[in-house]
Amino acid sequence: MPRLTEQEQQEIIRYIEADKPLPDKLDYVNADGDISNYYPDFLVKLSDNRMVVVETKGVADLDVPLKMQRLRQWCEDINRVQADVTYDFVFVDQESFEEYKPTSFRQLMDGFREYK
Repeated sequence: MPRLTEQEQQEIIRYIEADKPLPDKLDYVNADGDISNYYPDFLVKLSDNRMVVVETKGVADLDVPLKMQRLRQWCEDINRVQADVTYDFVFVDQESFEEYKPTSFRQLMDGFREYK
């Protein structure tokens, strides 16, 4: 995760890093056609009532596009049925992270638009 600016330190209320699967999971159909569970890597709660699901990947995986399609659909669905929290997501692959070296969470959100 990039270093947080002072403003972001005030905007980000908390983030949860998964050293084990997070309690929230999404079912999706994997590349083999089977139902699998997807557990997000990080959840970032922002002060403006936004929750960002952050998915990171170091190695290409056939299931990534399927997971991200499911996550995008989930965000759209949950945002449609409630207005208390706005959910969003960002996919961060290691190669692009090392190449572009975002220096803030905002740069991460603005620069990593794959699967949007």
